[in-house]
Amino acid sequence: MNKSFSLVTCLVTSLLAVNSGWAHYRIPPTKPVHTVKKAISPTELKLPTGFSATVVAEELGSARHIAISKTGDIYVKLAKLKDGKGIYRLRDTNKDGLIDERVGFGDYPGTGVFIRNGYLYTSSNNSIYRYQLNENQEVINPEQPEKLVSGLREKDRDKSKSIAVDKQGNIYVNIASDNDACREAGTGKGQMPCTLLDSAAGIWRFKANVPDQTFASGVRFATGLKNVVGLDWNDKINSLFVLQHGRGKFDDFYPQYYTPKQSAELPAETMYEVHQGDDAGWPYVYYDQFQKKKILAPEYGGDGKKTGTAKTINPVAAFPAHMGPNGLLFYTGTGFPAKYRNGAFIAFHAQSQELHKGYLIGFVPFKNGKPSGPWEIFADNFAGTDLVKPTGPVQHRPCGLAQGPDGSLYVTDDLKGTLFKISYQASDRKATASSKK
Repeated sequence: MNKSFSLVTCLVTSLLAVNSGWAHYRIPPTKPVHTVKKAISPTELKLPTGFSATVVAEELGSARHIAISKTGDIYVKLAKLKDGKGIYRLRDTNKDGLIDERVGFGDYPGTGVFIRNGYLYTSSNNSIYRYQLNENQEVINPEQPEKLVSGLREKDRDKSKSIAVDKQGNIYVNIASDNDACREAGTGKGQMPCTLLDSAAGIWRFKANVPDQTFASGVRFATGLKNVVGLDWNDKINSLFVLQHGRGKFDDFYPQYYTPKQSAELPAETMYEVHQGDDAGWPYVYYDQFQKKKILAPEYGGDGKKTGTAKTINPVAAFPAHMGPNGLLFYTGTGFPAKYRNGAFIAFHAQSQELHKGYLIGFVPFKNGKPSGPWEIFADNFAGTDLVKPTGPVQHRPCGLAQGPDGSLYVTDDLKGTLFKISYQASDRKATASSKK
């Protein structure tokens, strides 16, 4: 390349960066931006007929949740800092389908990110922030986010704070339990009452436009949820839906009631529609997907058969144990066939011993705001290996989901930092069919 042309290009790029408020965050021109648009063969990623996938970015780091603006800017939240930054804005500047610009900002790791009413909302593991967006959906001041909430419980495990924002100016955040079954230390006895419910194992609500709120400022919106990583506000019915990670071991202290196989296959991972005051039952109750009912936990007098209390809410959908539902997205686009409209896509981050399946995207059809059929596998084989007899390590772990302006589905991978784009080729197929007539 001509050296003087390269110098002019770099100078223009720098001036544009200053004018847009990103001067201190742009990747230096001497460090190449890793861009990729790589088609994935059917043997790599299994999709329904008519769908195709591309890898649009790699090496993003521990990419968790994702939000996409109306203009197509992609905001990815990282669980660990990459080059000192916890959020990356990805952009296709020349509209050729390639991510050719990466801008990092935010000096805190975390999971949550959400766009609503001209603001980008993000979370660390103990706080919530927001950034105002301009008319081009760019963050106006990336160096100085407005801190909305601080002091959220943060422990060594299950510390991510996932967020959703409603249309009435409220923000919802998960605070997980760091004790799997609220047992007394070193025993199989359940703490009664479980004092963790005062500050964890639920969804808290705060104001989305009020700075400097503390944990005490919030409202415990729903309780009895051990750990929610995937959640989304359903605009069609104006309601919050959450995905719960189920508890772990049963047979360690209760082998008289549970075999190791049962312990590996229980309880269900669950989806709930939650309203203020709802109780999903943890740690006293779990949902058994085989018996299709709530069961009293053994720590509180259960034997694997006793029904749990009727005061707790029922899940609207249940999935095999330990699949780790980390991302939830209600699809509102027109790019996919009609069956997917208003349905729920789910990113499963782990695997089921029952199915020997995992690391996949599931789908639950919805009608009138309720599930209208059983869940199905939409995109499979992110693992890239046989989960029954592995031929190598797991390659990708789906985590976050977002809908692009064109109706495509984006999927993050927090293992290798890969960003996938799944599209439907209806127009191409129609054109091909027409040409054969």
